[in-house]
Amino acid sequence: MNKMIAERYMLVTALGEGGMADVYLAVDTILNREVAIKILRGELGKDPVALLRFQREANAVSKLNHPNVVDVYDVGEYEGRHYIVMEYVVGRSLKEVIEENGALDYKTAVRYAIGIASALKQAHDHSIVHCDVKSQNILIDTKGVPKITDFGIARAFGQPSNASDKNVIGSVYYLSPEQAAGQPVTPQSDLYSLGVVLFEMLTGKLPYDGDTPLEVARMHLESSTPSARRYDPDIPYYLDNIITKALAKNPGCGMPRRMIS
Repeated sequence: MNKMIAERYMLVTALGEGGMADVYLAVDTILNREVAIKILRGELGKDPVALLRFQREANAVSKLNHPNVVDVYDVGEYEGRHYIVMEYVVGRSLKEVIEENGALDYKTAVRYAIGIASALKQAHDHSIVHCDVKSQNILIDTKGVPKITDFGIARAFGQPSNASDKNVIGSVYYLSPEQAAGQPVTPQSDLYSLGVVLFEMLTGKLPYDGDTPLEVARMHLESSTPSARRYDPDIPYYLDNIITKALAKNPGCGMPRRMIS
């Protein structure tokens, strides 16, 4: 490949592609280190919605400094292409780990959940709601450290979510009830999604499944929370209770969502 970006970043190979951007492994020739570069596809540079999402991701993560968040090193524009330079994480997504190995042992699942909860706490302290917490957006590095990424649809406290956005539909299995209903998001919205991830880590399954995204969204709004112990009776009761609290339908009524017992 050997293409230089901004006279600094040498592209090495493609790492993957998403709905809006392509991600490459590159070498920062000034600091002599490997980085990941997310480059917005050229035609989307003139799309105000796509550009806003791309810029939102850079702005959100630039405010954070946490070991469980993928760092952003630089942002810029080169030959009309917008890019974000990020920490290169060697490893796999949590979704890939679960798909390949099945349910995690509960101690590992708890460790991962604590790390991501701590990262989200820092984001929330900066009035940032991630809005897209899911196992696909959690990377596990070679040392077993979980790192959350993709703040592309992050919002400030109280901003409305957009459940009809095509980028959100793919995350419908993790949506909080208020997101599914298009209501304003709060930090509790991220805790709900993290509760779904914890359920997935412990059981290898998702709490709600359906034939269509609309059916799954309705289940988030109306269906009772399934017990993780139904799939594995060896899961400690306290973890099942934490999931029940995290997946509360309405955090404003009764016990608020939380990730600790």
